Amino acid sequence: MSWAMEEWKEGLSPRVLQKINELETQLDRLKKERQQRQFQLESFEAALQKEKQKVENEKNEAATLKRENQSLMELCDSLEKAKQKISHDLQVKESQVNIQSGQLNSSKKDVERLEQELKR
Repeated sequence: MSWAMEEWKEGLSPRVLQKINELETQLDRLKKERQQRQFQLESFEAALQKEKQKVENEKNEAATLKRENQSLMELCDSLEKAKQKISHDLQVKESQVNIQSGQLNSSKKDVERLEQELKR
């Protein structure tokens, strides 16, 4: 095949043959350059896809963390409200205990007073 491709050059002047050689050499060099650039382009495209996937994964993770954070904030709010309610209930019960304790003391004094009257 190489022989057939060279056959058309027969009879050309040395100057033209030299120019054809230079052009063929340049063509080979440009083909290799093109292949290298194509390989680089494919490598860059693969790296870009990988980075896009990383970004997408990080976006998904950020969204998940945001939802989890919102859920935890709601839980904290709920627990804070429950704590406040329990604290209020405790204050009410302590107040009731204090009232009953006062009533008990008053009743004890009444009993003592009545016992003193009975002894007289």
